[in-house]
Amino acid sequence: MSEYQYYEFLAVDRPLDDDEQAAARSLSTRARITATSFVNEYHWGNFKGSPRRLMEHVYDAHLYVANWGTHRVMFRLPRDLLDPGVVEGNCVDDGVDAWATDEFVVLEFVSEDEAGEFDFDYDPAALLSAIVGVRAELAAGDLRPLYLAWLAAYGAWEREEDLFDRDADDDLEPPVPPGLGSLTASQRALADFLRLDADLLAVAAQASAPLEQSSDDLADLPAWLTHLTAVEKDTLLARVVQGEATWVRMELLRRFRGDATAAIPTHARRTVADLLDNAARRRAEHERRAAEKRAEAEERAEHARTVARERRLDKLADTQELAWSRVEAMVATRKPSEYDAAVTLLLDLQALAERENRDAMFTERSMALRQTHARKHALIERLDRNGL
Repeated sequence: MSEYQYYEFLAVDRPLDDDEQAAARSLSTRARITATSFVNEYHWGNFKGSPRRLMEHVYDAHLYVANWGTHRVMFRLPRDLLDPGVVEGNCVDDGVDAWATDEFVVLEFVSEDEAGEFDFDYDPAALLSAIVGVRAELAAGDLRPLYLAWLAAYGAWEREEDLFDRDADDDLEPPVPPGLGSLTASQRALADFLRLDADLLAVAAQASAPLEQSSDDLADLPAWLTHLTAVEKDTLLARVVQGEATWVRMELLRRFRGDATAAIPTHARRTVADLLDNAARRRAEHERRAAEKRAEAEERAEHARTVARERRLDKLADTQELAWSRVEAMVATRKPSEYDAAVTLLLDLQALAERENRDAMFTERSMALRQTHARKHALIERLDRNGL
């Protein structure tokens, strides 16, 4: 298998200046570089730069795919829009990592599946555009992407038994955010990219409050805004005029959702073992039900085939001599397709003979047919294959 690596970086909050673009160009002469993006594919060799350093200093989102099973996505957010302490509770070994600079928090989500087959037909260039929306959701206080990454990291344990020590069975999940049962399009794309198992997500979502019970209902926002001081409102308006409208909106939503979420009842935190075991049971139950449905469908199909054949034999009972003449005529053509049709009709004649206890008659006539056409090897091979 040939080597393949895909790198993509996005600048979301501000475009790169000329010096920054030149610095990016020094890392790759073949990359497609603009003021807001960096894209390169490698079929041999490796990227010279450090994705971590680029995320710390230049870009806001990064996606990486390799044909040996690595999926990685990274996001950078201002520290005042994402509490590093909240992020820390969702970190999992090599699956979910986070670190802070003076101004930013950088998140890294990784999924590995060395046993999986890489699809060279799909377009990696469509992945980050589908996923990057979770960055704005995180900035606005929606913590579902963090929980999804945490869940996917532990879900990989089912694919690789040695991924964690057995002590990890007792690790507790982070607080479950509302709305896991109704993900946004970006969150769904993130879950798919991180190979999050559908049954594991469904089990986790059982402890997640519906969105209508969460702060995503903005009907209470006007009343909440009245509690802001005049100084806070003036500062926020000044930032809007200075070009920070997007971040002001996200900051207000984050604060509003934080206050509203505090009133939502929380469930007892589950262990990793609880989640994985319940997901395995759910998956097994689905497989059992699917097997039952397949068996029932096959039983119905077999019954339909039996009824159809009985009706066909009923009609054939009145025209047996004509049927034998048709067999002779089809065999005489020496055409493979006609041989097949003759065999199909002979099988019906055999079934009819068995039903009428006239097996000896059928055996006699079929043996005579074989003797007459013994030199037609293609026909004889078909007769042998079907026990005629």
